[in-house]
Amino acid sequence: MEEGSNHDYAKLGLMAGLEIHQQLDTGKLFCSCPGYLRSEKPDFEVHRKLHAVAGETGEVDVAAMHEAKLNRDFVYQGYKENVCLVDLDEEPPHLINQNALDEALKIAILMNCEIYPVSQVMRKTVIDGSNTSGFQRTVLIAHDGYIETSFGKVGIASIALEEDAARIVEEDSKKAVYKLDRLGIPLVEVVTKPDMNTPGKIKEAALKIGDILRACKVRRGIGTIRQDLNVSIKGHNRVEVKGFQDPKMMIKTVDLEIERQIHDLKNKKKEGEVRNALPDGKTEFSRPMPGQARMYPETDLPLLRVGREKTNLLKKNLPKLRQEIRDELKKEGVSEEFIPLVVENLDEFNVLMRVYDKDANLIAKMLALWPNEFSTKLGKPIEEIRKLIDEVVLEKVLEKLKAGKIDAGDIKGILLKVVSGENVDDALKVEKMGDDELELAIANIVKEKPGLRANAYMGMVIAKLKGVDKRKAMEILNRVVK
Repeated sequence: MEEGSNHDYAKLGLMAGLEIHQQLDTGKLFCSCPGYLRSEKPDFEVHRKLHAVAGETGEVDVAAMHEAKLNRDFVYQGYKENVCLVDLDEEPPHLINQNALDEALKIAILMNCEIYPVSQVMRKTVIDGSNTSGFQRTVLIAHDGYIETSFGKVGIASIALEEDAARIVEEDSKKAVYKLDRLGIPLVEVVTKPDMNTPGKIKEAALKIGDILRACKVRRGIGTIRQDLNVSIKGHNRVEVKGFQDPKMMIKTVDLEIERQIHDLKNKKKEGEVRNALPDGKTEFSRPMPGQARMYPETDLPLLRVGREKTNLLKKNLPKLRQEIRDELKKEGVSEEFIPLVVENLDEFNVLMRVYDKDANLIAKMLALWPNEFSTKLGKPIEEIRKLIDEVVLEKVLEKLKAGKIDAGDIKGILLKVVSGENVDDALKVEKMGDDELELAIANIVKEKPGLRANAYMGMVIAKLKGVDKRKAMEILNRVVK
């Protein structure tokens, strides 16, 4: 029995697996359009109807026939910059995006998978109008891998690369309106084996997979990752829980779903179904469990071949996982409290450390801590703050520090001036006290309240002598007090 639970998961026969779809931060998968979303008014609209036709078996798909009978209008909105004839199904797909393929292969290698040397791009039937062609293109990349966790290995059944669907704008019984900006954005699909048999193991595996995905070039933010849970207990058919995203609710969601399935069995029910995860940990019915997806080869594309030379090259240039990065940052002297902030700004941190490598914590503050403070203090969005004190500004400040033109204690004030609207060159013109002048000022502070220890005077010095070099001030204080 897992700690903190009322269930004996082994006795219940809990089986669970994860299915994760993650958008990649590259161009679209089968055309040269950029992969970003738009909020402005669309440049054009295309109106279409769904017609059910016989497939490769000579039969008409039942689901397609049902949708066609509804006689709904499908409206597709597009933009000139990131929607093309491939998206409109008016032009054959281009060869697969090599950047997207490389990222999918890196993910597969990090999950210890066997790479398919030859694979066929397939068409998966989609009849809700979210794909203009009536199908989604998908290609298997790898299989039979695993991730390491504290409770052992979790098997990775398959990794596929596929195109995302168009995004729904509005829908009713007569019409469905979609935006085509998302159609074709690459998705990596990671499917685990049903190796997890406690909620804690499910959560740990989900977080480990998320760590691997974030190490690669993936998109961030709401809607860029979709995580589903397949779960069942002995005697109950598999249930698919959609939207299994929030780490804080994962264990509770699994426990509540187990209780629901126990209740089902008591009432002689065992049917599998698709359910949606709710914010309170419960799930709600969405639809019956679908049958096997209808797949057939993509006739407009050649076989996908991944040579050993490509995989060997990728293996030599794999990204580091977060834990590896954290360990390296500790070695560089970054304080524990700053490490999560630095991990989110790692590229900029590495660039700035090449400019000034004497104080990793100072750079962490410049990159992450102080911008957040300025955002709160000035009431400006953090994005605006980061634009004002970008990498170029921070490099210029560190170069002045390295040259001895300013002290470390001056930097926060300089950056605050910049985000308040002052030119960086003007903000860097700091009037510095000479050593003799500084010693005299400190001596006067000590005289005002004699008899204290050096550490006790330091707060008074910092308050009175704004931007003072703390290290130098402490040296002087120790000498004056002694």
